[in-house]
Amino acid sequence: MELGIVGLPNVGKSTLFNALTENQVAAENYPFCTVDPNVGVVQVPDERLDDIAGWVDSEAVTPASIRFLDVAGLVRDASEGEGLGNQFLSQIRGVDAVCHVLRFFKDNNVSHVEGEVDPLRDLEIIETEFALSDLEVVSRRLDKLEKESRLAGEDVKTEVNLLRKLEEHLAGGERLSADMFPEGSQELLKEISLLTMKPVLYVLNVDEGIFAERRSNPDYRRVTEYIETESGSDYVTICAELEAEMQGMSWEDKQMFLEDLGLEETGLQRLVKKAYELLDLITFFTYNENELRAWSLIEGSTAPQAAGKVHSDFEKGFISAETINYHKFKRYKSWSEAGADGAVRTVGKDYVVRDGDILLFRFNL
Repeated sequence: MELGIVGLPNVGKSTLFNALTENQVAAENYPFCTVDPNVGVVQVPDERLDDIAGWVDSEAVTPASIRFLDVAGLVRDASEGEGLGNQFLSQIRGVDAVCHVLRFFKDNNVSHVEGEVDPLRDLEIIETEFALSDLEVVSRRLDKLEKESRLAGEDVKTEVNLLRKLEEHLAGGERLSADMFPEGSQELLKEISLLTMKPVLYVLNVDEGIFAERRSNPDYRRVTEYIETESGSDYVTICAELEAEMQGMSWEDKQMFLEDLGLEETGLQRLVKKAYELLDLITFFTYNENELRAWSLIEGSTAPQAAGKVHSDFEKGFISAETINYHKFKRYKSWSEAGADGAVRTVGKDYVVRDGDILLFRFNL
């Protein structure tokens, strides 16, 4: 699963990416310093994995992870190629969701491409560019297919009708959602990969002062009200500079730092968890003497699909799985004791994996 980090230039995207991945990528004070996208893999914090590691004997412990793609800052008229906009927009069409960074902090040493800080205006600029870019993609595809539709089969005519509907909604400035379109359109919508239909997590990048007084900050209230009432999305509030300060700190020092701020988790931990929820992901666990590992899985997936995450051969040759959920396992802290007490179940191909399941797959190659 991959999230694309987007926003205007100098809003803190690369600073956030640095803190997320503990890499040092370009974060200079000028637009388009990130021309080629940066890609980083981020571990998903999960206290259950730490607990299980204390109960079982495995040489290695591997958390679940999410990929983040940091693209260059977008600007007004990006959909028309301004600031290499088309190149940057195309880079994020393949991501599963969008992580949209909005700048609230004010710093005379960090210029703003629009002249002044206004996060709601910035949000609307990016949304508009997404819609215009999608409209161009849809219109271009529609023009091509309409020339062929008279001689084409029903599949092409169905696509033409869908594209016309998409074009109408986009041209009218309407928000798109999957339930606007006929059942069976999902594969085609996925193939077109519209930016405006991707799930969005807004990252409100504030300074320390705004973070402390955010509920009374007018910009903060305007943006959060818009997100909650208009966009149907979610948001997380962080101070990217503070997160960067915590890089390299020991866990004990981080805990003290957070306590001083009145926080239980880092902003990055909250961001990754929110991103995980945004993608409708759950976690299951596997272990043997070599490795205890957490795996990401789309909610609603079956046991064979979970087996396929471990290895494609496991899904092809799936026979059954033995499973116990974390909440039950913590009472026993031992697979053999849980099995002896009848707490470990054997499930088949129709079993829908639950968040926190520990699974042992049986398969035939």
